[in-house]
Amino acid sequence: MGKIPADYLPPKELWAEYTAPEEFKQYASGQWNIAEEFLDKHVKEGRGDQVAILFGDQKITYKELLAMANKFANVLKKIGVEAQDRVGLRMTNMPEAVAINFGVQKVGAIPVPVSPLWAKEEVAFVVNNAEFKAFVVSIPLMGPVEAAQHEFEFGTKIVVVGGKPEEVEAKGFVSFAKEMATASDQFTNVKLEANDIGVILFTSGTTGQPKGCVHFVREVLIESNLVNNYVYKLGPGDVLGGSAPVTFAAGYGTFCNIPFAGGAAISLLPKFTPDDMMSTIVKHKITVITGLPTAYRKLLEMPNFNDYDVSSVRMYTTGGDALTGKTLAMWQAKTGKPIWEGLGGTEMMHLVTSNTMSDVPMPDSIGRALPGFEIKVVREDGTTAGPGEVGSMMIKGPTATLYWKPYIQDNKLLKTMKKGIKDGYNMMGDAVMMDKDGFIFFQAREDDMIKSSGFRLAPTEIEDAIIRHAAVRDNAVVGVPDEIMGQKVVAMVELEGGHNASQELANEIIKSTMDVLATYKLPREVVFLPAIPRTPTGKIIKKELRKSYPEYPTKFAPKVK
Repeated sequence: MGKIPADYLPPKELWAEYTAPEEFKQYASGQWNIAEEFLDKHVKEGRGDQVAILFGDQKITYKELLAMANKFANVLKKIGVEAQDRVGLRMTNMPEAVAINFGVQKVGAIPVPVSPLWAKEEVAFVVNNAEFKAFVVSIPLMGPVEAAQHEFEFGTKIVVVGGKPEEVEAKGFVSFAKEMATASDQFTNVKLEANDIGVILFTSGTTGQPKGCVHFVREVLIESNLVNNYVYKLGPGDVLGGSAPVTFAAGYGTFCNIPFAGGAAISLLPKFTPDDMMSTIVKHKITVITGLPTAYRKLLEMPNFNDYDVSSVRMYTTGGDALTGKTLAMWQAKTGKPIWEGLGGTEMMHLVTSNTMSDVPMPDSIGRALPGFEIKVVREDGTTAGPGEVGSMMIKGPTATLYWKPYIQDNKLLKTMKKGIKDGYNMMGDAVMMDKDGFIFFQAREDDMIKSSGFRLAPTEIEDAIIRHAAVRDNAVVGVPDEIMGQKVVAMVELEGGHNASQELANEIIKSTMDVLATYKLPREVVFLPAIPRTPTGKIIKKELRKSYPEYPTKFAPKVK
């Protein structure tokens, strides 16, 4: 078995404390193979003929998926991949992506999802940083890989899924189709220790190079079962659908691990469009949907929404960005069902909170802590914040922040670990408040909090008030430098169709917030933008808004009484 060099992980005195909920404590020790728990077990227990993956007109059973995974495990062994070697996955949403992931897990190697959104620079960095032994890539995503190939430092073997085998091999790559055609569908799984590495998830890289987040075998098994049992609640006969890329960190957990903990099926959508999403719900009889808030807002805009029979769906879930009470209310009015919101992160592997921890979702809340996670909110001086008081969120549980190769780039990630772990808790960099019942309300990334005239203001509270106005399609609130106030509250507003930017509308929008916002929280300026900039995962890029603020030609100072 391959050994991970000691300096590829931070010293143990910097690690957060790992805990294990009683119901899944068995995974905290012993030897395990993740694919065996999520795939082989279902076939062994007689569920081999149940559907595992739906993709267009394809239906792939657990038995068929197991054969595919075993074949690919043998392909990996043939090209020299051993336990704890890193294998990159840059795949479009397709059944092969899931089978390939299970094949990597069967060998005991470490899957490393590589975002399909990354360009050449990020691809080269991640390949070299993780030292890929092999890199499995769908042919539509090969462009940046081929462009970066001359920069790969570790003799990485590139396995191409798709294309003509002879053309793939002519370029020096391994043809997935050709190797799979002759590979055996029998394989003996490689067992790992619970504290061996199970996956490395890289952050999106929106604020510098992506950061590798290490999660052990125990974390993958416990977290997948926790999220399934307490959020999606999937079992045989359920179908989980959505549009997240399977080799993006959030999509990886959602479609490659969690539903298989419950023996459910997944519906894979190649690319999100509102009509394709709705058609797929109907075609595959999806029972649980997970999607970004922006996806739900796009679905709500469909004039033909009611033409689709979505009665198969029993649950809608979301995360990644603020849902807003307005979107929740509109969706519930349209479908009769709520959207259950939660909070997670690449550093913590997946979800740590969810509104499913109560009987009905609390509007504007990210819910309560999942079982096994302990969350507390602290003031700047480290003391515990009271109910309703904004502070820093600290988390302890079965997953934790642990950075890969923290000593490179002048110990950059080591310094981040020292700041981000305190008293065994993970400091997530999120400003939140918690009510007396344990419901958590996300306020902002701490870097986005606004300090104005001595007050510490949460942009989310102001954004939630602004979005209620019928003319507002989207908005973002930022603090910009001001000589008198320190920072001035500025509302960036994207309007619904049929509305035009004007001083009168700026006045009206801010006036509409005065019944829920104290005077000192009101925006001092309104800037109307064609669109609010968001990442591909739906998060507002506030850094860009702050940087571009001086360039905006028209700024309205609201005049309200």
